[in-house]
Amino acid sequence: MTDLSMPQTQTRSQSATGKIALRWLLYVLLGLFALYYLMPLFVMLTTSLKSLEEIRTGSLISLPREVSFDAWKTAWSGACTGIQCEGLRPYFWNSVLIAVPAVFLSTLIGALNGYVVAQWRFKGANIIFSLMLFGCFIPFQVVLLPMARLLGMMGIAGTIPGLIFVHVIYGLGFTTLFFRNYYVTIPAELTKAARVDGAGFLRIFWSIFLPLSLPIIVVTVIWQFTQIWNDFLFGVSFSQAGTQPVTVALNNIVNSTTGVKEYNVDMAAAIIAGLPTLLVYVVAGKYFIRGLTAGSVKG
Repeated sequence: MTDLSMPQTQTRSQSATGKIALRWLLYVLLGLFALYYLMPLFVMLTTSLKSLEEIRTGSLISLPREVSFDAWKTAWSGACTGIQCEGLRPYFWNSVLIAVPAVFLSTLIGALNGYVVAQWRFKGANIIFSLMLFGCFIPFQVVLLPMARLLGMMGIAGTIPGLIFVHVIYGLGFTTLFFRNYYVTIPAELTKAARVDGAGFLRIFWSIFLPLSLPIIVVTVIWQFTQIWNDFLFGVSFSQAGTQPVTVALNNIVNSTTGVKEYNVDMAAAIIAGLPTLLVYVVAGKYFIRGLTAGSVKG
């Protein structure tokens, strides 16, 4: 019996060794991919902490010999965006003023739309939802001219409320899709039981559906905030001096440099402009995945 069991034991040992080796190979490959993906961020960060002299004489991927935050100070409050040298600070707060209400409004309206389409069936609901879904795939460039004319007719062209309006309208297709696909997984019996008890449209939404919507709300907020904060096309098309978002200001800083090119300031400005979305994903990234798996891609 002992002699017969020895080959089986050796086979199992070899199989376990092979699995361990394969796992370590997978870890090494993932580590290399991660390093390759993070290398641009590493270069940006190290370059922003170097002086111009060190940038000219040193290596691109070398660590700074002497850490300096002067480039960050210049990028925030002293870099020139054309004829004005106020840095990113005023434009950063413009983006905050645009993103926060636009995310709130598009999420709230999308939740109501998804609630209606998923739970309150009416004639033509599928057609309306299909048209809104179709709107998700319309290229940005197609809506520039009609949106510009509409903003002019409304008297909000070149203003922060105008940019909020643009982002809310363009984001409704996505937010409606997210909430509709989430709400179709909630049993219709809840709505029927609440209606029997005398609850109305808004009461059911506020007391039953909204408390159940935290996972998909997180998904929608992250999605909308990222899209709105990183937007450049709408920002450069529908804004004017004083209302431009941070992405437009970053472009102006990079293209307005005269004399010696200040790469450290450009890198610091780019990190500042992208820091909010990076923080959102670091803090709430796991909730984003949970929200997706909770039903936002079902239906």
